Amino acid sequence: MGTNPVTRMLLVIAVLMAALTLEPVVSQAQEATGSFLPVVPKATGGESCVREPEFMRKNHISLLQHKRDLTVYDGDRTEDLSLKGCIACHAVSGTDGTPVTVADPNHFCRACHDYAAVSVDCFQCHASRPEPLDNASRSTSGHAAYTQLSDYLKEVLQ
Repeated sequence: MGTNPVTRMLLVIAVLMAALTLEPVVSQAQEATGSFLPVVPKATGGESCVREPEFMRKNHISLLQHKRDLTVYDGDRTEDLSLKGCIACHAVSGTDGTPVTVADPNHFCRACHDYAAVSVDCFQCHASRPEPLDNASRSTSGHAAYTQLSDYLKEVLQ
């Protein structure tokens, strides 16, 4: 059973495009570290993360999913362990001094996600850079609306 020549050609093109896309990421990592490991930007928001780096590398998705469940299903909208906190602490500034978005290959989350070929889909809904200070007051008024909605839904569902 042979493979169609057009299919083979498309497969070769896809592999070459993938290699060309990843080459800058791999080259930067190799130049900076002497190995093929990703270069992860240092956090800027504080002395330490919520847990040690080794734990966070392996378990950050579990923490994010747990926080998501507490927020979405239980209405717990505390700032403790929030994605906003992660983004504020791990923001990477661009050449203009403002934090870059996830569209920029230098974004903190993309360092490992690009290396591992894993999509970062959190930012389809969430902001991928910290809110400007003038928006901070707006988010607290939204918090009240979420709390009211959560309380209403808990009452209705009982």
